[in-house]
Amino acid sequence: MLIVDDHPSFRANARALLEAEGFDVIGEASDGESAVQACCDLNPDVVLLDVQLPDRTGFEVASELTGNGSGVNVVLVSSRDGGDYGPLVEESGASGFVPKGELSGARIAALLR
Repeated sequence: MLIVDDHPSFRANARALLEAEGFDVIGEASDGESAVQACCDLNPDVVLLDVQLPDRTGFEVASELTGNGSGVNVVLVSSRDGGDYGPLVEESGASGFVPKGELSGARIAALLR
C-alpha cells in the first residue's frame, strides 16, 4: 500500500493503524506528482489517496493511476464526508471512499472485494 497525504501526521497515523491491521505499507507521498512517481517505482496494489493535495486533486491522480492499466486499487480519503463529492469518487476510477475519521483496515478491505 502507498499512502498519499500532504499531512505527515496523517500518513504516520494511517501507516501505524493499517500495518497493525495487516496491511504492508511500502511507501508514502505528499502530493499528486510524487504519488504518480511512487506508483511507477513501487507498483503498490492499493493507494490510499487524500482528495485534497497541494498540486492536484485526488480525483485527478486517481483517474491517472486507474486509467493507465496498472490495476492499482485507489481508495480516496478526506476529512469531509463522501457525500460532499457527489459522483467524483466513482468517475475517478477509485474503488471507493473512506472518511479519515473512519479509516480502518476492515473498511479498506471491504472496498477491495
